[in-house]
Amino acid sequence: MNATRAVAVVTGHVQGVGYRWFVRSLAESAGLTGSARNLPDGRVEVVLEGAADDVAAVLDQLDGPRAPGSVRRVDVRHEPVRGCRQFTTE
Repeated sequence: MNATRAVAVVTGHVQGVGYRWFVRSLAESAGLTGSARNLPDGRVEVVLEGAADDVAAVLDQLDGPRAPGSVRRVDVRHEPVRGCRQFTTE
């Protein structure tokens, strides 16, 4: 498996609308690990680890038509894989 880790910071109206649970569902369906957590400034940070194609597919859906709330921007950076064991929401 060609594993990768992506960290996406999602800007918009994404807290209090089920956005983290939406991301969790996408990630778990794709077999990815990582997390989704609210940031103090109203953004959501999403960490995804797993097969590069699966991570890319989930990243593409973060601002898609099924995303709850109103996503204005998704900023993505790639980091070394850390070996997350599950997907969590904080």
